[in-house]
Amino acid sequence: MKREKGILLKLFLSMISLGTFTFGGGYVIVTLMKKKFADEYHWIDEKEMLDLIAIAQSAPGAIAVNGSIVVGYKLAGIPGMLVSILGTILPPFVILSLVSMFYIAFRDNIWVHSMLTGMQAGVAAVIIAVVIEMGHGILVEKNRVSVLIMVAAFILTFFLNINVVYVVIGCIVFGAVRTWRAMKKGAVQ
Repeated sequence: MKREKGILLKLFLSMISLGTFTFGGGYVIVTLMKKKFADEYHWIDEKEMLDLIAIAQSAPGAIAVNGSIVVGYKLAGIPGMLVSILGTILPPFVILSLVSMFYIAFRDNIWVHSMLTGMQAGVAAVIIAVVIEMGHGILVEKNRVSVLIMVAAFILTFFLNINVVYVVIGCIVFGAVRTWRAMKKGAVQ
């Protein structure tokens, strides 16, 4: 019981920290969650973290919250999921509440505007790092089907402007059919 409380507290404080100092949306927090829980704490291995991220991305809703749900549940069940969600949503809620209270003062402030413009460049760099890291993980795995799916998804979204939702749905259907066929043959991959 004491060990579980320690994990819950560490999970909550980690998510509070990530939620407080993460700007740029869910893809940024997902990378930081991987660094924290897979690389630093070694609670989850890298391949499993990528699987959890894939689940979080394919579920409806904010990816930061979805990521906290799957990671929290994996680490500590329902209590882990609840503290992880609370830790994820509390900082943006407080920050946005404060910003909305002082919106008029911030709206035309050149310093705030400049700071937010600079943060956009940093967010873009972090998102590019996520894409490279996740793509590298797929390439290292050397699974031809996964590499083909990654390349096809890139072509469909980047060059053909296919909505990402349709690509994700297509990948879900493809993965389900592939798993069903493998189960039917008796060799789940």
